[in-house]
Amino acid sequence: MNNSNRVYKMSFASVYPHYIQKAEKKGRTKAEVDEIIFWLTGYNEQSLQEHIDSKTNFETFFAEAQINPNVSKITGVICGYRVEEIEDKVIQQVRYLDKLIDELAKGKSMEKILRG
Repeated sequence: MNNSNRVYKMSFASVYPHYIQKAEKKGRTKAEVDEIIFWLTGYNEQSLQEHIDSKTNFETFFAEAQINPNVSKITGVICGYRVEEIEDKVIQQVRYLDKLIDELAKGKSMEKILRG
């Protein structure tokens, strides 16, 4: 199974605690992580919780999302890839989320993270 397929099938719920842990280690909060996810995906607290409870994989998680039109403003390198150049949509969306959580952990303001 190639790397893309592995990411597609990975459940969002399995990665979500790592996002929170990464943020909290740097003095940020779960609420901020959730706000980033809501901004990126259009989900709210209830729909996010439903995806976590049903262990939705990343492919479905992003397929059912209303991706924020400002995602094109997310640029830079994450995991060795320029996010704006990733051709696989699902992988790109996963990397967008990684990048936003990374910015949170690096102390960026929420306004900047959410491309305000």
